[in-house]
Amino acid sequence: MRRLTAVSWIALPLAGALVLSGCSSAKDNSDELQIVANPQAARPAVSPAVSVNPAGQVLPGGAVSALAVDAKTSTLVVALSEPPSLRLYDLNALASAPVNMPLYGKAEKLTVTPGRVEIAEPAQGVVQQLSLPDRKLTETKTGGQPASSIAYGADRLVAMGPAKDIQVLPAAGPARTIGGQLYSADDVVDTGTGVVVLDRLRTAVFSLDVAAGKVNEGLRAGDGAANAVADSYGRVLVTDARAGALIAFSASPLIMRQRYPVPGAPYGIAYDAKRSLAWVTLTERNEVVGFDVRGGEPVEKYRFPTVRQPDSVGVDESSGRVLVGSAAGEGTQVIQP
Repeated sequence: MRRLTAVSWIALPLAGALVLSGCSSAKDNSDELQIVANPQAARPAVSPAVSVNPAGQVLPGGAVSALAVDAKTSTLVVALSEPPSLRLYDLNALASAPVNMPLYGKAEKLTVTPGRVEIAEPAQGVVQQLSLPDRKLTETKTGGQPASSIAYGADRLVAMGPAKDIQVLPAAGPARTIGGQLYSADDVVDTGTGVVVLDRLRTAVFSLDVAAGKVNEGLRAGDGAANAVADSYGRVLVTDARAGALIAFSASPLIMRQRYPVPGAPYGIAYDAKRSLAWVTLTERNEVVGFDVRGGEPVEKYRFPTVRQPDSVGVDESSGRVLVGSAAGEGTQVIQP
Protein backbone atom coordinates (compact mmCIF):
# COMPACT_ATOMS: atom_id res chain seq x y z
CA MET A 1 0.00 0.00 0.00
CA ARG A 2 1.35 3.37 -0.98
CA ARG A 3 1.98 5.50 2.09
CA LEU A 4 1.09 9.18 1.91
CA THR A 5 3.33 11.76 3.48
CA ALA A 6 1.95 14.26 5.97
CA VAL A 7 3.59 17.26 4.35
CA SER A 8 1.16 17.90 1.47
CA TRP A 9 -1.24 20.14 3.36
CA ILE A 10 -1.70 22.92 0.83
CA ALA A 11 -3.64 21.75 -2.22
CA LEU A 12 -1.44 21.60 -5.31
CA PRO A 13 -2.43 20.16 -8.70
CA LEU A 14 0.66 17.95 -8.63
CA ALA A 15 -0.17 16.53 -5.20
CA GLY A 16 -2.96 14.26 -6.39
CA ALA A 17 -5.65 16.96 -6.48
CA LEU A 18 -6.36 16.88 -10.19
CA VAL A 19 -9.03 19.33 -11.32
CA LEU A 20 -11.78 18.49 -13.79
CA SER A 21 -14.17 20.86 -15.47
CA GLY A 22 -16.43 20.45 -18.46
CA CYS A 23 -18.03 17.23 -19.61
CA SER A 24 -16.26 13.92 -20.12
CA SER A 25 -17.00 10.24 -20.11
CA ALA A 26 -15.46 7.02 -18.85
CA LYS A 27 -14.11 6.44 -22.38
CA ASP A 28 -12.41 9.82 -22.60
CA ASN A 29 -8.67 9.23 -22.27
CA SER A 30 -8.13 12.89 -21.41
CA ASP A 31 -10.13 12.51 -18.19
CA GLU A 32 -7.56 13.21 -15.46
CA LEU A 33 -9.85 11.86 -12.73
CA GLN A 34 -10.06 8.45 -14.42
CA ILE A 35 -7.25 6.38 -12.92
CA VAL A 36 -8.22 2.85 -14.06
CA ALA A 37 -10.00 1.49 -17.12
CA ASN A 38 -12.80 -0.18 -15.15
CA PRO A 39 -13.32 1.73 -11.91
CA GLN A 40 -14.73 -0.01 -8.86
CA ALA A 41 -16.08 1.73 -5.78
CA ALA A 42 -13.96 1.39 -2.66
CA ARG A 43 -15.21 -1.12 -0.14
CA PRO A 44 -14.31 -1.71 3.51
CA ALA A 45 -11.47 -4.13 4.09
CA VAL A 46 -12.53 -7.55 5.34
CA SER A 47 -11.80 -7.34 9.04
CA PRO A 48 -9.88 -10.04 10.91
CA ALA A 49 -11.32 -11.82 13.91
CA VAL A 50 -11.36 -9.68 17.03
CA SER A 51 -8.19 -10.25 19.08
CA VAL A 52 -8.80 -7.57 21.73
CA ASN A 53 -12.03 -7.05 23.63
CA PRO A 54 -13.96 -4.09 22.21
CA ALA A 55 -13.80 -0.99 24.35
CA GLY A 56 -16.86 0.19 26.26
CA GLN A 57 -20.27 -1.50 26.02
CA VAL A 58 -21.60 -3.66 23.18
CA LEU A 59 -25.33 -3.74 22.49
CA PRO A 60 -26.30 -7.08 20.93
CA GLY A 61 -27.90 -7.12 17.51
CA GLY A 62 -27.63 -8.16 13.89
CA ALA A 63 -25.45 -6.87 11.08
CA VAL A 64 -25.41 -3.06 11.08
CA SER A 65 -25.66 -1.36 7.68
CA ALA A 66 -25.72 2.24 8.99
CA LEU A 67 -26.17 4.21 12.18
CA ALA A 68 -26.77 7.79 13.26
CA VAL A 69 -27.43 9.87 16.37
CA ASP A 70 -30.13 12.51 16.78
CA ALA A 71 -28.75 14.76 19.51
CA LYS A 72 -32.02 16.68 19.80
CA THR A 73 -33.87 13.63 21.14
CA SER A 74 -30.85 11.62 22.43
CA THR A 75 -31.75 8.79 20.08
CA LEU A 76 -29.35 6.25 18.58
CA VAL A 77 -30.73 4.95 15.29
CA VAL A 78 -29.24 1.65 14.10
CA ALA A 79 -30.13 0.18 10.71
CA LEU A 80 -29.98 -3.62 10.55
CA SER A 81 -29.47 -5.50 7.30
CA GLU A 82 -31.59 -8.56 8.00
CA PRO A 83 -34.42 -8.25 8.40
CA PRO A 84 -34.28 -4.66 7.10
CA SER A 85 -35.23 -2.59 10.12
CA LEU A 86 -34.34 0.23 12.48
CA ARG A 87 -33.48 -0.22 16.12
CA LEU A 88 -33.98 2.94 18.21
CA TYR A 89 -32.14 3.33 21.52
CA ASP A 90 -32.59 5.98 24.18
CA LEU A 91 -29.03 7.16 24.79
CA ASN A 92 -30.03 8.21 28.29
CA ALA A 93 -31.33 4.72 29.09
CA LEU A 94 -29.35 2.17 27.10
CA ALA A 95 -30.42 -0.60 29.47
CA SER A 96 -34.02 -0.17 28.27
CA ALA A 97 -35.29 -2.30 25.40
CA PRO A 98 -34.91 -0.62 21.99
CA VAL A 99 -37.82 0.12 19.68
CA ASN A 100 -37.81 -1.91 16.46
CA MET A 101 -39.26 -0.53 13.23
CA PRO A 102 -39.39 -2.48 9.92
CA LEU A 103 -38.13 -0.94 6.68
CA TYR A 104 -38.93 -1.72 3.04
CA GLY A 105 -35.32 -2.66 2.34
CA LYS A 106 -31.76 -2.42 3.62
CA ALA A 107 -30.77 1.11 4.62
CA GLU A 108 -27.43 2.10 3.12
CA LYS A 109 -27.22 5.59 4.64
CA LEU A 110 -28.76 7.44 7.59
CA THR A 111 -28.51 11.24 7.69
CA VAL A 112 -29.76 13.36 10.58
CA THR A 113 -31.38 16.76 10.72
CA PRO A 114 -32.42 17.58 14.31
CA GLY A 115 -35.63 15.66 14.94
CA ARG A 116 -35.54 13.84 11.60
CA VAL A 117 -33.58 10.97 10.04
CA GLU A 118 -33.32 10.46 6.27
CA ILE A 119 -33.12 6.76 5.35
CA ALA A 120 -31.85 5.81 1.89
CA GLU A 121 -33.00 2.37 0.72
CA PRO A 122 -31.53 1.93 -2.78
CA ALA A 123 -32.83 -1.56 -3.52
CA GLN A 124 -36.39 -0.31 -3.05
CA GLY A 125 -36.04 3.05 -4.80
CA VAL A 126 -37.26 4.77 -1.66
CA VAL A 127 -36.10 7.38 0.84
CA GLN A 128 -37.96 7.23 4.13
CA GLN A 129 -38.07 9.94 6.78
CA LEU A 130 -38.23 9.11 10.48
CA SER A 131 -39.51 11.92 12.69
CA LEU A 132 -38.46 11.98 16.33
CA PRO A 133 -39.49 11.66 19.09
CA ASP A 134 -42.88 10.52 17.72
CA ARG A 135 -41.21 7.77 15.63
CA LYS A 136 -43.33 8.25 12.51
CA LEU A 137 -42.13 6.98 9.13
CA THR A 138 -43.05 8.64 5.84
CA GLU A 139 -41.67 7.88 2.40
CA THR A 140 -40.61 9.43 -0.88
CA LYS A 141 -40.46 7.20 -3.93
CA THR A 142 -37.47 8.40 -5.90
CA GLY A 143 -37.10 5.45 -8.25
CA GLY A 144 -33.61 4.34 -9.16
CA GLN A 145 -31.20 3.55 -6.35
CA PRO A 146 -31.03 6.47 -3.87
CA ALA A 147 -27.72 6.34 -2.01
CA SER A 148 -28.05 9.28 0.36
CA SER A 149 -30.50 12.04 1.27
CA ILE A 150 -30.04 15.29 3.20
CA ALA A 151 -32.18 18.25 4.18
CA TYR A 152 -31.19 21.42 2.34
CA GLY A 153 -33.21 24.35 3.61
CA ALA A 154 -36.83 23.54 2.84
CA ASP A 155 -35.71 21.11 0.11
CA ARG A 156 -34.03 17.73 0.13
CA LEU A 157 -31.07 16.61 -1.94
CA VAL A 158 -30.91 12.93 -2.90
CA ALA A 159 -27.75 11.37 -4.34
CA MET A 160 -28.99 8.83 -6.88
CA GLY A 161 -26.04 6.45 -7.04
CA PRO A 162 -25.63 4.81 -10.47
CA ALA A 163 -28.10 7.28 -12.03
CA LYS A 164 -25.18 9.76 -11.81
CA ASP A 165 -27.23 12.70 -10.61
CA ILE A 166 -28.76 14.55 -7.67
CA GLN A 167 -32.51 14.91 -7.24
CA VAL A 168 -33.70 18.18 -5.70
CA LEU A 169 -36.99 17.55 -3.92
CA PRO A 170 -38.74 20.78 -2.93
CA ALA A 171 -41.27 21.01 -0.11
CA ALA A 172 -43.84 21.81 -2.81
CA GLY A 173 -43.75 21.57 -6.57
CA PRO A 174 -41.98 19.28 -9.02
CA ALA A 175 -38.59 17.70 -8.43
CA ARG A 176 -35.62 18.58 -10.59
CA THR A 177 -32.42 16.75 -11.43
CA ILE A 178 -28.82 17.97 -11.49
CA GLY A 179 -26.34 15.84 -13.43
CA GLY A 180 -23.13 15.96 -15.43
CA GLN A 181 -19.57 14.67 -14.96
CA LEU A 182 -20.48 12.13 -12.28
CA TYR A 183 -19.93 8.40 -12.68
CA SER A 184 -21.83 7.67 -9.46
CA ALA A 185 -23.56 10.04 -7.03
CA ASP A 186 -22.89 8.25 -3.75
CA ASP A 187 -23.26 10.96 -1.14
CA VAL A 188 -24.08 14.66 -0.89
CA VAL A 189 -22.68 16.85 1.90
CA ASP A 190 -23.72 20.38 2.87
CA THR A 191 -20.85 22.20 4.60
CA GLY A 192 -22.78 25.41 5.19
CA THR A 193 -20.53 27.20 2.70
CA GLY A 194 -21.11 24.88 -0.25
CA VAL A 195 -22.46 21.49 -1.30
CA VAL A 196 -20.15 18.64 -2.34
CA VAL A 197 -20.98 15.34 -4.07
CA LEU A 198 -18.92 12.20 -3.39
CA ASP A 199 -18.31 9.97 -6.43
CA ARG A 200 -16.86 6.63 -5.31
CA LEU A 201 -16.41 5.22 -8.80
CA ARG A 202 -14.35 8.20 -9.85
CA THR A 203 -12.82 8.46 -6.35
CA ALA A 204 -13.49 12.18 -6.51
CA VAL A 205 -15.52 15.02 -5.04
CA PHE A 206 -17.47 17.62 -7.03
CA SER A 207 -18.84 21.04 -6.17
CA LEU A 208 -22.60 21.27 -6.65
CA ASP A 209 -24.34 24.57 -7.48
CA VAL A 210 -27.90 23.82 -6.43
CA ALA A 211 -29.34 27.19 -7.44
CA ALA A 212 -27.84 27.02 -10.95
CA GLY A 213 -28.58 23.30 -11.28
CA LYS A 214 -24.98 22.46 -12.19
CA VAL A 215 -22.19 20.08 -11.21
CA ASN A 216 -19.03 22.18 -11.14
CA GLU A 217 -15.34 21.32 -10.84
CA GLY A 218 -14.12 18.05 -9.39
CA LEU A 219 -10.99 16.93 -7.55
CA ARG A 220 -9.45 13.53 -7.05
CA ALA A 221 -10.01 12.23 -3.52
CA GLY A 222 -7.18 9.73 -3.18
CA ASP A 223 -7.23 6.20 -4.57
CA GLY A 224 -10.46 4.99 -2.97
CA ALA A 225 -12.81 7.64 -1.64
CA ALA A 226 -15.22 5.84 0.69
CA ASN A 227 -17.22 8.14 2.97
CA ALA A 228 -17.53 11.84 3.69
CA VAL A 229 -18.74 14.20 6.42
CA ALA A 230 -18.79 17.97 6.94
CA ASP A 231 -16.77 19.53 9.76
CA SER A 232 -17.13 22.88 11.55
CA TYR A 233 -14.73 24.73 9.26
CA GLY A 234 -16.53 24.64 5.91
CA ARG A 235 -14.72 21.48 4.86
CA VAL A 236 -15.60 17.97 3.74
CA LEU A 237 -13.56 15.17 5.33
CA VAL A 238 -13.15 12.07 3.15
CA THR A 239 -11.78 8.64 4.01
CA ASP A 240 -9.52 7.01 1.41
CA ALA A 241 -9.93 3.29 2.03
CA ARG A 242 -7.36 2.14 -0.52
CA ALA A 243 -4.41 4.48 0.06
CA GLY A 244 -5.10 4.90 3.77
CA ALA A 245 -5.70 8.62 4.25
CA LEU A 246 -7.96 11.27 5.72
CA ILE A 247 -8.46 14.07 3.19
CA ALA A 248 -9.98 17.51 3.82
CA PHE A 249 -11.48 19.72 1.11
CA SER A 250 -12.79 23.23 1.45
CA ALA A 251 -16.15 23.47 -0.29
CA SER A 252 -16.13 27.02 -1.63
CA PRO A 253 -13.86 27.06 -3.51
CA LEU A 254 -13.25 23.33 -3.82
CA ILE A 255 -9.61 22.88 -2.77
CA MET A 256 -7.75 20.02 -1.14
CA ARG A 257 -6.55 21.41 2.19
CA GLN A 258 -5.19 18.37 3.99
CA ARG A 259 -4.12 14.84 3.16
CA TYR A 260 -3.03 12.82 6.17
CA PRO A 261 -1.87 9.16 6.29
CA VAL A 262 -4.14 6.81 8.23
CA PRO A 263 -3.04 3.18 7.82
CA GLY A 264 -5.57 0.40 8.41
CA ALA A 265 -8.17 0.92 5.63
CA PRO A 266 -10.10 3.94 6.98
CA TYR A 267 -13.75 3.67 6.04
CA GLY A 268 -16.52 5.00 8.30
CA ILE A 269 -16.38 8.61 9.48
CA ALA A 270 -18.37 10.81 11.87
CA TYR A 271 -17.76 14.29 13.22
CA ASP A 272 -18.17 15.72 16.72
CA ALA A 273 -18.65 19.47 16.17
CA LYS A 274 -18.57 20.22 19.90
CA ARG A 275 -15.04 18.81 20.24
CA SER A 276 -13.74 19.18 16.66
CA LEU A 277 -13.09 15.43 16.54
CA ALA A 278 -13.31 13.29 13.41
CA TRP A 279 -13.91 9.64 14.29
CA VAL A 280 -12.63 7.20 11.67
CA THR A 281 -13.02 3.41 11.65
CA LEU A 282 -10.14 1.21 10.50
CA THR A 283 -11.70 -1.92 9.04
CA GLU A 284 -8.35 -3.64 8.50
CA ARG A 285 -7.57 -3.39 12.23
CA ASN A 286 -10.94 -3.35 14.05
CA GLU A 287 -10.19 0.06 15.51
CA VAL A 288 -11.73 3.53 15.72
CA VAL A 289 -9.52 6.62 15.94
CA GLY A 290 -10.44 10.12 17.04
CA PHE A 291 -8.57 13.00 15.34
CA ASP A 292 -8.61 16.62 16.46
CA VAL A 293 -8.96 18.50 13.15
CA ARG A 294 -8.70 22.09 14.37
CA GLY A 295 -5.06 22.65 13.45
CA GLY A 296 -2.84 22.43 10.41
CA GLU A 297 -2.99 18.65 10.45
CA PRO A 298 -5.09 16.03 12.27
CA VAL A 299 -3.84 15.08 15.73
CA GLU A 300 -4.71 11.64 17.07
CA LYS A 301 -6.42 11.96 20.45
CA TYR A 302 -8.03 8.55 20.92
CA ARG A 303 -7.73 5.00 19.62
CA PHE A 304 -9.98 2.13 20.71
CA PRO A 305 -10.44 -1.55 19.74
CA THR A 306 -13.83 -2.19 18.16
CA VAL A 307 -16.26 -4.90 17.22
CA ARG A 308 -15.43 -6.83 14.06
CA GLN A 309 -16.09 -5.14 10.71
CA PRO A 310 -16.63 -1.58 12.03
CA ASP A 311 -18.10 -0.13 8.85
CA SER A 312 -20.37 2.43 10.57
CA VAL A 313 -19.68 5.10 13.16
CA GLY A 314 -21.59 7.93 14.81
CA VAL A 315 -21.12 10.30 17.71
CA ASP A 316 -23.31 11.68 20.49
CA GLU A 317 -22.17 15.29 20.77
CA SER A 318 -23.91 15.86 24.10
CA SER A 319 -21.74 13.29 25.89
CA GLY A 320 -18.90 12.69 23.42
CA ARG A 321 -19.77 9.00 23.21
CA VAL A 322 -18.78 7.17 20.03
CA LEU A 323 -21.05 4.53 18.48
CA VAL A 324 -19.62 1.83 16.22
CA GLY A 325 -21.68 -0.66 14.22
CA SER A 326 -20.52 -4.14 13.26
CA ALA A 327 -21.43 -5.16 9.71
CA ALA A 328 -20.56 -8.73 10.75
CA GLY A 329 -23.45 -8.95 13.21
CA GLU A 330 -21.41 -8.52 16.38
CA GLY A 331 -23.43 -5.64 17.80
CA THR A 332 -23.29 -1.90 18.28
CA GLN A 333 -20.49 -0.54 20.43
CA VAL A 334 -20.79 2.42 22.81
CA ILE A 335 -17.51 4.05 23.83
CA GLN A 336 -17.06 6.92 26.28
CA PRO A 337 -13.63 8.47 25.51
